[in-house]
Amino acid sequence: MPTIEMYSSPLCGYCHAAKRLLKSKNVEFDEINVLTNPGRKPEMIQRANGGHTVPQIFIDGVHVGGCDELYALERAGKLDPLLTAA
Repeated sequence: MPTIEMYSSPLCGYCHAAKRLLKSKNVEFDEINVLTNPGRKPEMIQRANGGHTVPQIFIDGVHVGGCDELYALERAGKLDPLLTAA
């Protein structure tokens, strides 16, 4: 199973939507709350090539983007292969 990391905030509706999609796929992910861990936000911005809004999602260390990009991968049929990659 791939390693999935999501930088998020509990106040973010897009974060909740992204988590719902990942949970519907029955995959585990590490959630990094930038509201309670503000020191992690600069790390997120650097890893996301300047992306400063949440969520920022990484699969096996590769930045896939935010909620919109995650759902676009799903619509294109490209999310499941990423989530089942060994």
